[in-house]
Amino acid sequence: MKVLFLGDVVGKAGRKAIAAYLPSLRKELELDAVICNAENMAGGFGITPATCRELYDSGVDIITLGNHSFDNPQGISAIENDERILRPVNYPKGTVPGRGVGLYEIGNHRIMVINVLGRVFMDSLDDPFAAVGKEIDSAPLGEVADFIMVDIHAEATSEKQGMGYFCDGRASLVAGTHTHTPTADTRILPQGTGFQTDAGMCGDYNSIIGMDVEEPLHRFTKRLRSARFEPASGEGTLSGVYAETGADGLAVDVRPIRRGGFLSEA
Repeated sequence: MKVLFLGDVVGKAGRKAIAAYLPSLRKELELDAVICNAENMAGGFGITPATCRELYDSGVDIITLGNHSFDNPQGISAIENDERILRPVNYPKGTVPGRGVGLYEIGNHRIMVINVLGRVFMDSLDDPFAAVGKEIDSAPLGEVADFIMVDIHAEATSEKQGMGYFCDGRASLVAGTHTHTPTADTRILPQGTGFQTDAGMCGDYNSIIGMDVEEPLHRFTKRLRSARFEPASGEGTLSGVYAETGADGLAVDVRPIRRGGFLSEA
């Protein structure tokens, strides 16, 4: 399979970058599926049904979320009713609507996607490793699923890398999200799982993690809030990770993908 995972979409700039570059990337890379973390795509916080439709129209197949999953009330019904949207799997049972894992038939392929929230410097949810391990064990790679993707939405690079090695040989691709900055460690782990600590963001990089510079800088220097964060609205960059797998579902090629905006193309 050939799968593209896109990092956190931040505001309109991120959505516009996906609309501009994803259709041609689907053809260029002959993609079987596109997965996209989009928890910041509606005004920087959460999702709405309308913004989800924008991504689907641009060629996204599956949407993952994170710690801002439920920040926009308009998005809650979509999370509850749209099986293509995944919130973190390790929310305690009975606390929030939606699902954290999905097994999808796309073309002739079966792809499992797991969204999980880290705990280091984040909300303390259920154990992310136990939650992911349970789901992977229920649909073994190469038997039930042709491709398994784990989106670990976490602050600490060590926790993301730990998840990579925890899943090594059992998942096709593990990629981190949340910090909005692409890391330069794209690789295949020893047992065959593709990995990148953070996929970066789809948004305006002339910013502070996708937000207009003024308010974050004010909080850093004055220790006071003067306004809400607003997504930067300049030219956006599409940023993500491409993974190709062999017949066993393990990675044979993993590459960073970047198009447009201020970062060097990859």
